[in-house]
Amino acid sequence: MAPRRPPELYRAPFPLYTVRLHPHRALAITAGGGGAAKTGIRNGVHFLQLEQIGGQLSASLLHSHDTETRATMTMALADDIIAAGQDATCHILRFSLRAPEPTGGTGRNGSGEKGLRKRKGPGPAGQGETQSQASEVTVESLHSVRTDFSPDALQKAVRFNADTSLLVTGGADGFLRLWEFPSMKKTLEFKAHDGEIEDIALGPDNKVVTAGRDFQCCVWQRDQLVTGLRWNENLPGIPDKAYRYQACRFGGVADVAGALRLYTVQVPHKRERRPPPCYLTKWDGRSFLPLLTRPCGAEVVSCLSLSDSGTFLGLGTVTGSVAIHIAFSLQRLYYVREAHGIVVTDVAFVPESQRGRELLGGHEAALLSVAVDSRCKLHLLPRRRSLPIWLLLLLCAGLIVATILLLQVAFPGFL
Repeated sequence: MAPRRPPELYRAPFPLYTVRLHPHRALAITAGGGGAAKTGIRNGVHFLQLEQIGGQLSASLLHSHDTETRATMTMALADDIIAAGQDATCHILRFSLRAPEPTGGTGRNGSGEKGLRKRKGPGPAGQGETQSQASEVTVESLHSVRTDFSPDALQKAVRFNADTSLLVTGGADGFLRLWEFPSMKKTLEFKAHDGEIEDIALGPDNKVVTAGRDFQCCVWQRDQLVTGLRWNENLPGIPDKAYRYQACRFGGVADVAGALRLYTVQVPHKRERRPPPCYLTKWDGRSFLPLLTRPCGAEVVSCLSLSDSGTFLGLGTVTGSVAIHIAFSLQRLYYVREAHGIVVTDVAFVPESQRGRELLGGHEAALLSVAVDSRCKLHLLPRRRSLPIWLLLLLCAGLIVATILLLQVAFPGFL
């Protein structure tokens, strides 16, 4: 049975380009906007409170942070710090949550905007009755640095390392830039690709993987090239420049301590009347040898996410579809065609922390998707049913006994 249409969790007054979920709070942060064009479409970062209401996951707007004429296209989250890619710059924001004042006054937060404190029940934005007051959000701007210097400058990727001591950015000029955090002092800058950098992934040893539009996916130790990935070396029928790398993510392996995997998405370089499939590749995260490659559909993949445990991969496409794959086998487990009416710009899994598990409400995983249609949608993966090992062994033993008895009846004296 195909999944039913995913519920609309939130609708913003502007196109959405990125979404992140806080690992320890029931908080989603999504951002976008209309850019500098004078169309009347605003730009902002929205903070959403997540909670279970009546057995359904619900989102309510806590706070809207205005980003003036800059639309946020990319975002990295580290505890209470946001690195927001806006045009050619990276803006570092710090937010804090506090309980509402007992009085009925509206008050103003540190960013000069009114805190939005209404919490709504399940249903589309703008519906449902107010149930309680929510926390107030204060946003403070810490730094702003230029991260791209091309004529059509745009920061396209930003990542924190594991201990938040390093920030890495990449963009349209093909340069990889490393910044000390929190000082935002630039420590390294070099040309990584002959063209735009589409995505960045950071490993636990601070190796950086970059996916570029020049058909290359490179592994770097600072500015030294460790290796270039070749996903099609065991697929001789696919030419080198028929596909380009679109996305990359590091992740662990469920129930295997210390194991590391890298996942990449390859999309066709040229569009054809009969579009060829996109591909998912799983790599060993330390030797960078390809372990498995599988097609993932003919719709061009636009974004990739990995669940905390490394169990699931989330994909969005340029045609608005959303899919969830098993990371181990790369098989598709969930798919909704055209969940959005237009390109899916980002997907993110609900964290697997204690707070995140409370939000799942008995489901195995939950994926949020955002798109240019201004909507944030929720994709729930029901918990897969599995038989206990002892029951499987008992069934196997019973099957063996039944087979022997049937042979004895069919061929007397068989035993």
